[in-house]
Amino acid sequence: MRASLIKYGLVLIMALGIAACGGDHDDLDQYINEVKARPGGRIEPLPEITPYEVFTYIADAQGMRSPFVPDTPQATGAASGGARPDLDRSREYLESFPLDTLGMVGTLYIGETMYGLVQTADGLIHRVVPGNYMGQNDGRITNITESEIALVEIISDGIGGYIERDAAVGLTD
Repeated sequence: MRASLIKYGLVLIMALGIAACGGDHDDLDQYINEVKARPGGRIEPLPEITPYEVFTYIADAQGMRSPFVPDTPQATGAASGGARPDLDRSREYLESFPLDTLGMVGTLYIGETMYGLVQTADGLIHRVVPGNYMGQNDGRITNITESEIALVEIISDGIGGYIERDAAVGLTD
């Protein structure tokens, strides 16, 4: 008895499903006929393709700079005497945090000195002045304004030397 009820129930559900598939599609047919009745538009021509110009480096590059050697004076390696981290300098507390985890939360004037207020990931707030270091890339603070703390980081150039890169920590909301 129960099995026959399940069979009749399934047959009823399938019949309702099939009945739902057939419907009034007059609005769809009307829209398709409207689209087909529209006049065809003009297709824009394809852009002109410029042919690839072959460059043979060995023959054509006499006296040119090699593309595999950096041409910036900052990125000429450690032997050039350029920017290098000071390994003898004692590390400051804020240098143990990545720069993107630090946030500027305001400024503070004590006398004529403007301090930047920096919040670490653990919620503590620290005072900084130009000349302090923060971030893990030897970031030396160069300027403090009402809206950001500007610093210069010394990062590896990938070929044994170092370059200086400007960075900033902006005021957080």
